[in-house]
Amino acid sequence: MSDEHTAPAPHPFVGMWVTADGHIRQELLPDGRYDEARGQRRSAYTGRYTVTGDHIDYVDDTGFTATGDVRDGVLFHEHLVLYREGDHRVRR
Repeated sequence: MSDEHTAPAPHPFVGMWVTADGHIRQELLPDGRYDEARGQRRSAYTGRYTVTGDHIDYVDDTGFTATGDVRDGVLFHEHLVLYREGDHRVRR
């Protein structure tokens, strides 16, 4: 029996991604929005994203575009390498 009001499971890429040094934190939200913090600057970049396979297209709220690809559980976003929050490669 299914419940028509049950929300679908979020995309596997949804959640917090961080650089190894923890300086950049990018949260992919379930509603297709993202929020990226840099150092102490919260919400340094915000916008929307779409996923096609392992590829992510970003459009920030100013209209700037960027791309990313997830390979082997690592997000390669332009020149950044981001890991899931809690990954052993992220230094605290």
